Amino acid sequence: MPRLDLTRDMNIEVIARLIEKGSDKPLHGQDYKVRLYDKDFFEDDFLGESGVDHDGRAKIIFNPSQMKRNPVIHENSLDFYFAVYRKELLVFRSQVMHDIKAMEEFRMGEGEQIDLGTFLVDTGK
Repeated sequence: MPRLDLTRDMNIEVIARLIEKGSDKPLHGQDYKVRLYDKDFFEDDFLGESGVDHDGRAKIIFNPSQMKRNPVIHENSLDFYFAVYRKELLVFRSQVMHDIKAMEEFRMGEGEQIDLGTFLVDTGK
């Protein structure tokens, strides 16, 4: 399997859609923040933070140069997880999504777009 090799000038956009468990409505509002991480062997990389739009979508854009790479451990892919906070209180943490490949959807002049899917979030309301 080839090593992950991304152009440092190319951004990666990661999207996740959040649905409120019980109401089946999109999770949204200024109280919510989503933080994206790349799971690593020693220390996870924080890749960015986003609000949630009226459709329940969080969109985080980052540049691969933000990721710390350990030269001893050769990573072949990205291992994302994200956390949802309401007023800085953790309300949801996704499982680690292993082996996410870059180059899912290339958009000329913008970079990569990776859609993680839709998630039910129990907000505890």
